[in-house]
Amino acid sequence: MNEFETIFEELHDLIETWEPRLMAMPYDLILEKRNNQDRNIRQIVGHMVDSASNNTHRIVHLQYQESPLRFPNYATHGNNDRWIAIQDYESADWHNLVNLWKYANLHIIHVMKNVDPSKLENQWYYDENTLISLREGIVDYLRHFKLHLDEITELENMDG
Repeated sequence: MNEFETIFEELHDLIETWEPRLMAMPYDLILEKRNNQDRNIRQIVGHMVDSASNNTHRIVHLQYQESPLRFPNYATHGNNDRWIAIQDYESADWHNLVNLWKYANLHIIHVMKNVDPSKLENQWYYDENTLISLREGIVDYLRHFKLHLDEITELENMDG
């Protein structure tokens, strides 16, 4: 059994649970309520697409490039907000965005399942002083995924 099998199963279960939930959200909920980063649900889902995309690329690069890898960290220095704005998730078709979220995350599960185990200790620079292994990145993906689902739940439960 793959050491990450429980992570893959939980990610898959979350995707299957959340897809219909996201699709059923009313228009005003996905656009109007904002979290402490001033993001609405549409922007959070867009950020999760960016996370899946960037992490997929990182996983691939970590398996064939020299370690430690210098790979752009899209999430620092406000860049994740730039990604959200440049891609204009705020006006993206909601059903298309949810489907993109679903399939980008199903794809990263597939990519993770096919990681060469001999490459799991390869590292990338998260910042100038912090190295993260491919193994740590795979494990942390689930935490990050759930963090953003929790943000969406908070917005769903917010009054007003």
